[in-house]
Amino acid sequence: MPTSKLKPLVGLDIGSHTIKLVEILHSKKGRVLQNFGMIHTPPGAVAEGAIKDEEAVVSAIKSLYKNLKVRNINVAISLSGYSVISKKITLGKMDEPALEKAIQEEAEKYIPYDINEVNLDFEVLDSGRETQGEGGEGEAGRQDQMEVLLVAAKTEVIDEYIDLIQAAGLNPGVLDADIFALQNAVEISLAKPRTCYAIVNIGAAELEINVISRGISTFSRDSSFGGSQLTEAISKKFNIDLPEAEKIKLGGAALSNQKREDLAKVVEQQVSVWVKEIKRALDFVSSTRTGDPIEKIIVSGGAFKMPGLQKYLEMETGIPVDPLNPFRNLVIDYKRFDPDYLDDIAPQAGVAVGLSLRSIDDK
Repeated sequence: MPTSKLKPLVGLDIGSHTIKLVEILHSKKGRVLQNFGMIHTPPGAVAEGAIKDEEAVVSAIKSLYKNLKVRNINVAISLSGYSVISKKITLGKMDEPALEKAIQEEAEKYIPYDINEVNLDFEVLDSGRETQGEGGEGEAGRQDQMEVLLVAAKTEVIDEYIDLIQAAGLNPGVLDADIFALQNAVEISLAKPRTCYAIVNIGAAELEINVISRGISTFSRDSSFGGSQLTEAISKKFNIDLPEAEKIKLGGAALSNQKREDLAKVVEQQVSVWVKEIKRALDFVSSTRTGDPIEKIIVSGGAFKMPGLQKYLEMETGIPVDPLNPFRNLVIDYKRFDPDYLDDIAPQAGVAVGLSLRSIDDK
């Protein structure tokens, strides 16, 4: 896990619904939670992973920094949505200069954008495994191969985020992807190591699925599902505006018995859609990876709190489901942090915690 005692970063998760900040200090005691807080993202200011209103987001970030009295201006941020793409590919074993050239050529096969409009990065996952070739058994039928994780992000979106952070008076130290930040958070929170597990993140406007096997991402998928869909469904059902619908969704409004029944039906319908999407993805993974079953599903994101989601997902997939608690193995001063609040908000804090584990000299 990449961390640095000398050059720590503040994890800043800029979502379409909230902006979350986590600061972790590395000491002899372990990873110490120094700061945590969140603020609502101005409506419409961030959509589908893109910055729509820089001035409003900058103002929110400055308020968050001021309220939490954070001094470290070096931050780690992440991208999500269709602006960032990750793909695991298999190549013949080669040295780094040849690999960099091959990555450029291979990327054009997988990236649905002009290759000149994206920034590419890669990481070698397995630098040399022997696989059975088509030539049959024996040495002639074997070849050395390497597995490489290819990551591409639209340059335009990267520039938007860098400009945003600099406009807030901060220094962008690391630019990550949500799914990898979440993986970092999950890995430090697991009570015991898992051979294969799935991370399901249900945010305000996105459903992300990442299957991890032996520490390596083997499958990932993004879908346009999220908590905002439920807000819209409630708004339509009760003929009210979105802010009032959000209040009802979060349990902050008094309802008659009939309206509670109507709300339960709306929630059940939406949860069913999410669960079916998750099950389809995991069924696909299971069908292509025999002998490596998914042992656990770890769910993150604010929508995890929807009634019946955990039970329904366990029933449909036959796999145990747990909420993410990225604070579990951190050193926490409970005189400063309310334990009940941290437990309640934990599933939403994964990306910010994962980002705060990075250091400014990371790749």
